[in-house]
Amino acid sequence: MLTDIEIAQQAKMMKIKDVAAKLNVTEDELEPYGHYKAKLSQQLIDRVKDNADGKLILVTAINPTPAGEGKTTTSVGLAEGMNKIGKKACLALREPSLGPVFGVKGGAAGGGYAQVVPMEDINLHFTGDMHAITAANNLLAAMMDNHIQQGNELGIDVRRILFKRCLDMNDRALRNCVVGMGGKVNGVPREDHFQITVASEIMAILCLASDLNDLKERLGNILVAYKYNGEPVYARDLKAVGAMTALLKEAINPNLVQTLENNPAIIHGGPFANIAHGCNSVRATKLAMKLADYTITEAGFGSDLGAEKFFDIKCRFAGLKPDCVVLVATIRALKYNGGVAKPDLTTENVEALNKGIVNLGVHIENMKKYGVPVVVAINHFYTDSEAEIAAVRKYCEDKGVKVAFSDVFLKGGEGAVELANAVVETIETEQSNFKPLYDEKLTIKEKLDIIAREIYRADGVTYTAAAEKAIKEIENLGLDRVPVCCAKTQYSLSDDPAKLGHPKNFTITVSDARVSNGAGFVVVYTGDIMTMPGLPKVPAANNIDVAEDGTISGLF
Repeated sequence: MLTDIEIAQQAKMMKIKDVAAKLNVTEDELEPYGHYKAKLSQQLIDRVKDNADGKLILVTAINPTPAGEGKTTTSVGLAEGMNKIGKKACLALREPSLGPVFGVKGGAAGGGYAQVVPMEDINLHFTGDMHAITAANNLLAAMMDNHIQQGNELGIDVRRILFKRCLDMNDRALRNCVVGMGGKVNGVPREDHFQITVASEIMAILCLASDLNDLKERLGNILVAYKYNGEPVYARDLKAVGAMTALLKEAINPNLVQTLENNPAIIHGGPFANIAHGCNSVRATKLAMKLADYTITEAGFGSDLGAEKFFDIKCRFAGLKPDCVVLVATIRALKYNGGVAKPDLTTENVEALNKGIVNLGVHIENMKKYGVPVVVAINHFYTDSEAEIAAVRKYCEDKGVKVAFSDVFLKGGEGAVELANAVVETIETEQSNFKPLYDEKLTIKEKLDIIAREIYRADGVTYTAAAEKAIKEIENLGLDRVPVCCAKTQYSLSDDPAKLGHPKNFTITVSDARVSNGAGFVVVYTGDIMTMPGLPKVPAANNIDVAEDGTISGLF
């Protein structure tokens, strides 16, 4: 069987101008990056701004397991399937981070015969957006340290610096460090921290900004530190905003690529959903909706993270009204939630399936709380037995949702025809009455309590002393009446990754809170979540190589 990269390398790609033409985008509205990828210009965004919006479909999933769910693969396959049944559809996905690419999770370009290409480019440097975000982030950090070195006119308290440096790589050694060592000429020594680029506030700002002016304003609003007298210091106080914007002026434009079946895919922005808001850019989603009748987008990890943030943060800010949710699961993953060890998942086990399917049930119920119709997509494996398939169909029927089996990994768009028809029928027959889960004007604790009880199904929330202090400081600045972005493990509905299925009788523990004032939300950290991942014992990077002719191998 061919690997993902071997399938991608055999793809017969169209020139990007011909892919763009499928969306009625002219060559003059493209900024090409080679033959097969391009930036979509502001000129195009301005031209289509008065077009009617197409339907918006969110693809999300149950909590991820080692058995795999295939959310991005399903998203790509659904777009292929939509086009296969004669619908004008466009993907709107996130850009992969180099952290997972070289770590353990892998890339984010789909899999099998449901991929976006050129796969190697997308998973590696792509059009340089990640590097631009990293550079803008670290320019602000450098200007802050330089301001302190050059006399500290603002009176920045080096013990109360909030803004972190970033790197788009898993590097645990950089989580905590000391900068400015080596004498006076090398700066003022202080404790510093790195986070992965996709968790940075600059990433969130890029993904939520509506245009270049909005981007500049948001960058200026970043809270970077406190003064010795307790007053806040913002990025605009360091006169860093113009230069940061210059680094991001190309990165703010969405990227156009194609699927294996030469259908258009807009890929832009890449925040993680467990430590950030987990959605592609507002500009990319809105543009796709202006260019196609159906836009398929996805939000990271399970619906308790990505979908919740998509609804409560992205849709709230952007004024989006999703028409359908596609909830992805596998029978293998549901059996894993029922206690089956990974090596035994290929054996029929209806009893374990019925035990673990409660995880799917919680996600279905949670999505319905937002007033959006739900379709369950079962990513089909050849080991799924007829009895197991029947059990899943009956469970979904009892829950009042359509279920469709997807075989896109092996069959591409043809394997998504059942799913595509189910989604179209749902949109045409069921009204979306979307509304966010909470009023952002509530207190931080009130908002978090609603998320914890309604989405995670927790009994409540507890706060460490550090979290209590951080929340109080945010409230004192008057920056608390905004949405909440929860940093939480993706593996469980709870904040304990070992609690599978539908955990009960637990509370969520908040260890810290930070305001992302430029992005417009408050991040709360739960459990042992970290914003700079580490590499596993055997990184995926071990398997990657390049031949003499430049062909990459081992990239999935």
